[in-house]
Amino acid sequence: MHTLVRWFHHVASPPIFDRFAARWSRVFYVAALPVLLIGLWQGLFVVPPEQSQGDAFRIIYIHVPSAWMSLFVFALMALYSAIALVWRIKVCEILAMACAPMGAGFTLITLLTGSIWGKSTWGTWWDWDPRMTSELILLFLYLGVIGLYYAIEDRRSAARAAGLLAIVGVALLPVIRYSVDWWGGLHQRQSINVFGDNAVRAELIAPLWWMVVGTKLWFAGSLLAKARADNLLREAGKAWVAERIGGGAASAAGEMPR
Repeated sequence: MHTLVRWFHHVASPPIFDRFAARWSRVFYVAALPVLLIGLWQGLFVVPPEQSQGDAFRIIYIHVPSAWMSLFVFALMALYSAIALVWRIKVCEILAMACAPMGAGFTLITLLTGSIWGKSTWGTWWDWDPRMTSELILLFLYLGVIGLYYAIEDRRSAARAAGLLAIVGVALLPVIRYSVDWWGGLHQRQSINVFGDNAVRAELIAPLWWMVVGTKLWFAGSLLAKARADNLLREAGKAWVAERIGGGAASAAGEMPR
């Protein structure tokens, strides 16, 4: 068996995943904090105003990373769901369902910041623009996955049903990405690219990359923390959970002053 596949199956064991998530969630959180602070500081106070939009453009440092994350998290949720459906790996079910509320949060932030930005640039809070409308549908898909998951009592059956919806919903992602190119609308065309030329001045882009990296680090920490909590709930009653929780309580009690 390939080393990577063997490692994946090893980490997918609930007790081992618990230790992995406990350790690395803290690492990602600690790494995310300075990166996000640097990005926000540079975006709000260091870079000059944009030539045509002035200071209103600064919302880009929240809007764009959130928009990218809304698509990334949904794709990741669908990937975990596909792995769970094919190989019946319980931890992948947990990770997929842990993605849903965070992805919905990023999508909501995208819509709210886009609406604020639209008011300052287009003069309207909302327009049934193809990009805005498809992003709203994405939020409904996230809410559908969450609702379906909690509507079914059996956790594993619920995760499989909600995961199937996530897999089908992936078809919306290219529609969101290319909606402006296909149908036009008020929303501007892609002006910032990971690879290739950008329509935005170089000095304005640096804080954006800090925010993009920071949001991904924060998401990784949050995903592991939430998945760990869900894993403990699913495994409640198992000997390893009682030992882990009991050991933590005993350790905390031993550190209390006498």
